Amino acid sequence: MSVKLVVFDIAGTTVKDNHDVSKALSAALQQYGYDVPVAEIDPIMGYEKNLAITQLLRRHEPQPQKITPDLIRSIHTAFVQQMIRHYQTSPDIIALPNVEETFAKLHQQGILVGINTGFSRDIAQIIIARLQWTQRRLIDFLVTSDEVEAGRPEPFMIRKMMEAAGITNAAEVAKVGDTAVDMEEGHNSGCKYVIGVTTGIYTRAELEKCNPTHIVDDMATIIGIINS
Repeated sequence: MSVKLVVFDIAGTTVKDNHDVSKALSAALQQYGYDVPVAEIDPIMGYEKNLAITQLLRRHEPQPQKITPDLIRSIHTAFVQQMIRHYQTSPDIIALPNVEETFAKLHQQGILVGINTGFSRDIAQIIIARLQWTQRRLIDFLVTSDEVEAGRPEPFMIRKMMEAAGITNAAEVAKVGDTAVDMEEGHNSGCKYVIGVTTGIYTRAELEKCNPTHIVDDMATIIGIINS
């Protein structure tokens, strides 16, 4: 069965990320007295951010009763503010090598291109607008974690995109991402291909532990996988 939709992550997969997301969350946590190193945040950056914050607080707050919805919401708000400033002003918001060319080649074959992310819509929309992916017709769909009942590793973002595309069989979908939770999302959605890319946070060895169907170093090589 041929692939009709390829779903890509944003930071580290299609857009350059120098640990910027983790740095912003580390700074937001620091504002509330939690010293969490970037290296600890990196592995969970693909998760919906309120969930990521909750996981980190459970590790660093010895009094569980202090981990309230208000605290989580406040840290998330601080994180969003920092990310919006970063993505609005940084000169480093660029597509990773061969990403846009791959989008175009998929379209040439009649394959839809979707973007999903652990970011909320307000952050993701700024990135997509700066890169002009919608205006240039490089992508067909954008679904964010705050638009569904639960983010990764649950399959709801991919299912929402499938519904919009009129696709009922997940065997006609491929998922591409750079983290463990991307791979989990792809598997939980039943995607035909679950492709890890080494351009982000995880190394090839770390991705191998997540049982992807493929691991690539260059985005351009996924065309051959999709056509296999």
